[in-house]
Amino acid sequence: MTEAPATQDATAAPGVASPEPEDRLRADTYRVLGRLLAAPPDAETLGLFAEAPVSNEDNLLAVAWRMLAMSAERATPGDVADEYQTLFIGLGRGELVPFASWYLTGFLMEQPLARLRTDMQKLGFERQENVAEPEDHAAALCEIMALLAEEGGPGSLESQAAFFEAHIGPWMPRFFRDMQEASSARFYRAVGQLGEQFINTDQRYLDMVERSGDNSPGSARPGIS
Repeated sequence: MTEAPATQDATAAPGVASPEPEDRLRADTYRVLGRLLAAPPDAETLGLFAEAPVSNEDNLLAVAWRMLAMSAERATPGDVADEYQTLFIGLGRGELVPFASWYLTGFLMEQPLARLRTDMQKLGFERQENVAEPEDHAAALCEIMALLAEEGGPGSLESQAAFFEAHIGPWMPRFFRDMQEASSARFYRAVGQLGEQFINTDQRYLDMVERSGDNSPGSARPGIS
C-alpha cells in the first residue's frame, strides 16, 4: 500500500504559551482530525477512540464524537487502512482530494496554496524539507490551527480567526460533507461527521470572540459547547 503522507509534520511550531481551556480543547480536536487525515489510525488509536469518555449531550458535536467512538469500536486497522487508501490515495487519485486548491479551483498547486504559503511565513511556520505533499492538505491545515490555538496570548484569537477565514472555512466543511457521502467511507464517515460539526462550531466560536473583542488580555470568553 502507498505510504500515507506525513502532512501533520509539514510545519514547525512557533513559540507556545499556555492556552485557555477552550483553546486546549479546540487544539486537541484539530490535532485529532489532522492525524486521522494524515494517516489511517492503528489498533492502539482505534482503541483509544473506542474507550474515550464521551458527552451524553444531544448537540450535534457531542453526537459526532459518540459516532466516532462507535465506529472505532467496530473497525479493524486493516479495513481502515484499505478505506484510507481508497478514499485519499487510490490509483492515481483517491475518491476525495483533500487539498484546498482542489476544492477552491479544481486544480492542485493553485493560488490558494500560494496565499497559504505567504500567511504561513507571516505566522512563523516553515515547510519541512522531507514532506512532499503541498501545505494545503487538510491534515496540515488542521495541525496549523491546533498550533495557533495553543499559542495563547493577546492577538492569538485574531490570528486564528484570520487563518480560519482564509484557509479553513471556504472549503473544509464541504470536504467533510463529501467524506460522509463517499461510497468507500465507513469509519471515515464518522470522521467526516465530526469534522463538519467541529468546523461549524469553531466558526461560531471565532465569530463570537471577534464580535465581543475577546482578544484583549483578561476579558471573558464564550464557551464552545
